[in-house]
Formats: sequence, structure tokens, C-alpha cells
Amino acid sequence: MTAFPQGLGAIAGRYDLLICDVWGVVHNGLRAWPLACEALQRFRAEGGTVVLLTNAPRPNEAVADMLRQLDVPLDTRDAIVTSGDLAREAIRDAGAAIVYHLGPDRDRGVLEGLDLQLGVPEAADIVLNTGLFDDETETPEDYDELIERMRARNLRMVCANPDLVVERGDQLIYCAGAIAERYEQAGGDVLWAGKPRAPVYERVFEAAKDICGEAVDPSRALAIGDALRTDIVGGNAAGAATLFIAQGIHAGDVLADGTLDENAIARLAETAGARPDYAMEILRWA
Repeated sequence: MTAFPQGLGAIAGRYDLLICDVWGVVHNGLRAWPLACEALQRFRAEGGTVVLLTNAPRPNEAVADMLRQLDVPLDTRDAIVTSGDLAREAIRDAGAAIVYHLGPDRDRGVLEGLDLQLGVPEAADIVLNTGLFDDETETPEDYDELIERMRARNLRMVCANPDLVVERGDQLIYCAGAIAERYEQAGGDVLWAGKPRAPVYERVFEAAKDICGEAVDPSRALAIGDALRTDIVGGNAAGAATLFIAQGIHAGDVLADGTLDENAIARLAETAGARPDYAMEILRWA
């Protein structure tokens, strides 16, 4: 059964490592959550290690810069791992000469420094999907014609952000995963670069070993996130305990007048096939 602690402090002593999601937990895309930042600071102050793990389609340096802009303190984490890092490596290792970039120009940093050219689908060797071109007005259905063009050439798609949606203020915005899922349903080949796939968690545990000087037992790790499909499924598969944060993308399903609906969480978890060990409204220490 899922437990409902008052705060992270009530369970922190059971864990040496936090694998913490960013969007929806530490900030909402527009501002940081002070209580979440304080909880991460307290965990580290008591000797724990924090690795932020995000499905952002950008290198970790770009995510660190965004955290600075949102006033997330440096001492909230020991390291940052992003799906963008793994996507970059996948594109590099594919040996593609021409890449079709499906996504906004702001995500081009994933390709910076790689020996390749950008081109249209009809000339490309591979597709890098970092999201919708205009995520404020478009929907995944708007990409059906483009999906047909990519499928006509059997292009492999590297999805740099497996999330379907993410918070931006009080809105839910479609992400690259929503297009990748549609491409896969049309018979396309997709390489998913981030959560909940195993390679990104392997990268987290490698980073934790470098920080701690020894390997961290997955049973001493706690994966925190607001998305059952990625954060909780991925954390469970990696052998970590999981903490579900309700005030995120599932808020409309599991919060009633600001109060956790335990039955709604159970139903949602059953549908997702991912039962969290713990659930809290927001990440906080006490």
C-alpha cells in the first residue's frame, strides 16, 4: 500500500540517494517551489546525495542555467542528469550525416558541436524530436502529415523528452513524447532517451557513485516525481523506492480541494501499473 508521510523528513533516514524530478516537483516552469528546495537542502545537509533527473530535451548545463534563472539554490543538488544528454549521445553514435530536428530552435543545444547537418525529412538519416514547434498552440494531431513523411522513409526517431505533458504555470503543455507515441503507433521506430527507460537510471547511479565514492544500493534510493508513467514506473524498475508528488501533472485527478484523494491515487496507479511507495501533495521536509 502507498503510505502518506507528512514530509520527506519522516522517511529520509531510510535513503542515501534522492533521484528527483525537476518540472512539477522543484518548479513549475515559471517559478521554483521553496518548500521543495528546502527539502532537498535538508536531505543533503544530513549527508544524503541528490541527483536531479529530468526529461528535459537539453544538455544538463542548459538545465542548470534555467534553475539559476528560477532561483533554485545550487545546494539543492549534487548533479543533474537529463534525457537531452542521452539523446545527444544517441544521435552521435548513430553516425548520421543529416538530422531532421523536430522541435523549437531553443533545443538545438543538444546538437551543438556534433559533426552533422540539419535537413528536411526527405534528406535526413535520423530524426531528433525535442517537442512541438509551438507547444502553446499545437497538438500532437497537427503532426500527422509530418509523421507520414517520416514513416515513408522509415526514419528512426530519437525522442529527447519522453514526457507526454509538462506543467508550465497552471497549464499542461504537450511534450516530445506525445509526438513520439503517435509516431510509434503509426509503425515508426522510436529510441526513447529518458525516463522511464533503464539507461538514464544507470547514468544516475554512475553519477551517485562518483559523488559518494562507492556504489549506492538501489534499495537505498528514493525516486521522486509527479508523473506515474515516467517517474514512478522508472523508479520502480530501477529498484528504488518511489514518492509521488500530487501537485503536478496529475493534480486534477488526485487532489480534491487541495487534499490528497487516496482512492484516486490508487485508481490512477492501477491504471498506470505503477504503485508509488509514498505520496505527498508537494515535496516538503515537514
